[in-house]
Amino acid sequence: MSDSQHNAAPAPARQTSNASNTSNATRRVLMSLIVLVVIVAAVAYGLYYFLVERFHEITNDAYVNGNIVQITPQVVGTVISVNADDTQTVKAGDPLVILDPADARVALDQAEANLAQTVRQVRTLFVNDNQYQAQVALRQSDLSRAQDDLRRRLTIAQTGAISGEEISHARDAVRGAQASLNAAQQALQSNRSLTSNTTVANHPTVLAAAARVRDSALNFARNTLPAPVTGYVARRSVQVGQRVSPGTPLMGIVPLNGVWIDANFKEVQLTHMRVGQPVELTADVYGSGVVFHGKVIGFSAGTGSAFSLLPAQNATGNWIKVVQRLPVRIALDPRELEKHPLRIGLSMNVDVSIKDENGGQLSTAPSTVYQTDVFARYGDKADVDIARIIAANEGTPDPATRNGRRDVSGSSQKTSKDNIRLSRKRDLVEPA
Repeated sequence: MSDSQHNAAPAPARQTSNASNTSNATRRVLMSLIVLVVIVAAVAYGLYYFLVERFHEITNDAYVNGNIVQITPQVVGTVISVNADDTQTVKAGDPLVILDPADARVALDQAEANLAQTVRQVRTLFVNDNQYQAQVALRQSDLSRAQDDLRRRLTIAQTGAISGEEISHARDAVRGAQASLNAAQQALQSNRSLTSNTTVANHPTVLAAAARVRDSALNFARNTLPAPVTGYVARRSVQVGQRVSPGTPLMGIVPLNGVWIDANFKEVQLTHMRVGQPVELTADVYGSGVVFHGKVIGFSAGTGSAFSLLPAQNATGNWIKVVQRLPVRIALDPRELEKHPLRIGLSMNVDVSIKDENGGQLSTAPSTVYQTDVFARYGDKADVDIARIIAANEGTPDPATRNGRRDVSGSSQKTSKDNIRLSRKRDLVEPA
């Protein structure tokens, strides 16, 4: 009985030993699998880094930027109308703010009246040329008659029928007629010096008066402030009844079709970055489902801290190095921007592909030009009014004036331009 009990005792120990061996084997297998997975993951990441990741520079310190066109008056005036408000869209040339034009209207009327009077005075100078020529012809006739009288008296004097006193009077008459002729010729030359090589339309006195009309017309037209560009109104501060002076900011216009991205990359990320490299961007406002495409178009001339209001002063004893960031400008695809418009200040996620390093670090693209032609229309209208006034007062029929009033129909501009061409043609064919 005791022997059987002694033989059965080692069985549980053998079972425990077998279980322990199985557990150790399982642990070794799991550890091997974990090590294998880590190695595979490391190799995969290494391949991904060397093939893909190292050719990309990523930052989320990027924001939408763009132009903000300020609307400021050019003349002093009182606001009588505001035709746009924040968030509204305006087109180039739309009147945004209108100032009271009463004073400018009076000054323009005075300048136009002065131009009309000046044209008539200059026109008189040209008419006087004919009058002085007639005076010269008359004095030449008087001189010829006096000379003939003197010759006849000298011939008769040989017979003793005429006294010496009468001959002396005849000589005095010749000298007087000669002096009168000289005076008439000088008067003609004096008047011709005011009219030679010119016409009524381009006479210096008329041009000076026309310049005053143009100045008054510009001041009158500047009481209407147009939109220089097409865009969205922002930061409107002007109110009706407000007295404004030149340079006062009234509102801003943001052309959202021309925005760009300023991405602030660390200086260590700029080693392989070049102008022209492609960029993919996502905006938080649209999420990762909308991807914008663009390209690097330039690098800032200095870091953000260098251009800040209070640049850092590093020449101190407690200096700590801080990695600087350099703004990189990125242009967007206009078609994508039109489909998904962006607003100034929105944050962006930027991914620059730096695989192609053929571009330069300095931009070689032509300079960007921002311009508008809405203010040129002021001068065009002034030229039309000047041509109309000159044509109406120099004796040229002008259909644009009817019963002393201005015709505001579309034919006025055409007629005035025709008058300008006629004036230039007369300048070419008329003798000096």
